Amino acid sequence: MILSVQGLSFKYPSRSVLKNINFSVEKGECLAILGTNGAGKSTLLKCMDHILKPQFGAVLVEEDEIFKLSPMKLAQKIGYVSQQQVSIKTTVFDSVLLGRKPYIKWNASKEDLEIVSNVINMLGLKDYSLRYLDELSGGELQKVIIARALAQEPKVLLLDEPTSNLDLKNQLEVIKIIKEIVKTQQIAAIMIVHDLNLAMRFADKFVLLKDENIFAVGGTEVMTSENIESVYSVPVVIEKCRDNLVVVPL
Repeated sequence: MILSVQGLSFKYPSRSVLKNINFSVEKGECLAILGTNGAGKSTLLKCMDHILKPQFGAVLVEEDEIFKLSPMKLAQKIGYVSQQQVSIKTTVFDSVLLGRKPYIKWNASKEDLEIVSNVINMLGLKDYSLRYLDELSGGELQKVIIARALAQEPKVLLLDEPTSNLDLKNQLEVIKIIKEIVKTQQIAAIMIVHDLNLAMRFADKFVLLKDENIFAVGGTEVMTSENIESVYSVPVVIEKCRDNLVVVPL
């Protein structure tokens, strides 16, 4: 087990959002967090990166309680890609290099520069290395932010709708890269995804949130038409298309 969420509960001053959330992720697994708007998906991700501190519960990465780690140590354990991105006047290469900050003592080493170059190449950003972020499209900027998180070499990668600004080709490309990295480096990825078919295509495990609680957690066995209808209030059927399971709204 690489990450464990234990009895996590969180509430804002005006309302409760999450109650007694429990699940775990193994090395080499991709997990999709699913649910309607306002179900607490982004709040859960922020609690897992200590952006928000829950009122109850714990989050452990490799047995380390994240709320007891220094920001530097936490950044070596968890890479976080938020939904909102800010474009600043810096180049793509320098922006991705910021992902190495938890490891750099004085100056970037040869190893740091090689890691950044490799990640940039993996995400197809080589031709953009010297461009400024404010010159990029929304999709290109999204890939840079993902590259920065990968450059951290985290044990767990948290992604809040990582494909929301990408076209179909780049959605599949980015998901494939993330899945390959998760498998080859034996880390874990936890993503918020609105596209159920994209989630079914890449995820090994699913957490369905409803009414502040986990409605279901597990592998594809929990992705039933009954569960999806209960969570989303939309009748669906699950069909098989070329070895892939597909959710079809009725």
